[in-house]
Amino acid sequence: MEARPTTADVPNQAPDASEPRRRRAGYRRLPVQQRREQLIAVALELFASRPPEEVSLDDVAEAAEASRPLVYRYFAGGKQQLYEAALRSAADELTSRFAVPVSGTPTEQLAAVLDGYFAFVAEHDAGYSALLRGGSVVETARTSAIVDDVRRAALRRTLRHLGVREAGPRLTLLVRSWIAVVEGASLSWLDEGRVLPVPELRDWLVDQFTAMAAATALHDPQTAEVLALLLTLEGPDSTRAGRLREVLSVR
Repeated sequence: MEARPTTADVPNQAPDASEPRRRRAGYRRLPVQQRREQLIAVALELFASRPPEEVSLDDVAEAAEASRPLVYRYFAGGKQQLYEAALRSAADELTSRFAVPVSGTPTEQLAAVLDGYFAFVAEHDAGYSALLRGGSVVETARTSAIVDDVRRAALRRTLRHLGVREAGPRLTLLVRSWIAVVEGASLSWLDEGRVLPVPELRDWLVDQFTAMAAATALHDPQTAEVLALLLTLEGPDSTRAGRLREVLSVR
């Protein structure tokens, strides 16, 4: 009995309609949550390499080796929804780097937190700049709220580091002002091509905090009490503590 020819045997013959369509090269079927996380991770990389308004959904789809309709399937709100999801993911990562190490003096612990902060800034430089400066075409009240959440988390972690449960208005203003100094220094560091080594910038910001705390302590008993405790924890051999004692006449 003569064998029936197959598609491979007959040139230009269309394959059977029941045969599964061949997927584009590089496409992999992933579980729903894993695919969503992959798209967010890819978007974060793109937003970190250039301003958000210069990133399209096609860019994300191509980098993720997926189709544009598939990206819309996970983010029906389009680029805005994807940007907000990526921003939230980055904010959660940045907040996780606020963890204070258990060892070291208070200023050494603060320096370690700043090291983690600047590692994040270096990794997400373009997106970080666009985010803090504002003016992006994808900036909304929701994206601004995400940034504010990070600042509030930084405030809470810093106050906890200082051993404060309920901060008065002057101490709160001190910490918020210092967080603004850190953000401004980060943007300047990026603008100037990262010329200043991170350890030098980090130590300068630690000194900024202690100097601002010293100035605030002259007007606020709560800050003075907190600062006196920190000086005690710094130990007698701390150069920074010695300078502060001279300023505050704390013995």
